[in-house]
Amino acid sequence: MTLNPRIALAAITITIVAAIAACTITPPPSAIETKPPPAAVAGPTLDQYKVRVAQHIFDRNPSLIIKGAPQAMLRSLVVVSFTVDREGRVIASSVYRTNGDDEAEATALASLRRSSPLPPPPARLLDAKGRVELFEDWLFNDNGQFQLRSVHTPQATELD
Repeated sequence: MTLNPRIALAAITITIVAAIAACTITPPPSAIETKPPPAAVAGPTLDQYKVRVAQHIFDRNPSLIIKGAPQAMLRSLVVVSFTVDREGRVIASSVYRTNGDDEAEATALASLRRSSPLPPPPARLLDAKGRVELFEDWLFNDNGQFQLRSVHTPQATELD
């Protein structure tokens, strides 16, 4: 019996492909590339620095700090933008967003001024001018006391 050369070639090709597909090639251990673990972050992150700043503001303004949970319906939310130099001095600050509560705005800015100098920022957070710009939210209760969003206690869930 004679085989058609094309059929014979196809059969051989299928056999070789099947044999190759069944093989697994494992390189020796020295040839396997291993990725080094990610480098540890040198120094505090921006969020960690904001927590330090918030705690510093709390320490400098103890009579204005909400003890416990902020009320369910806040009186005011004031977002302050501020710039800190490498020594921790607040060199610029302004109200970035507010609901129009002038007293709360003044309290937020005054509490920030009283807290300067802040902890010096880590060098890796500084821009080319040696500064870092931050935003922080002051959360006000009806009594004029506040917490900062970076370290706040969750708000109450029920209205009084």
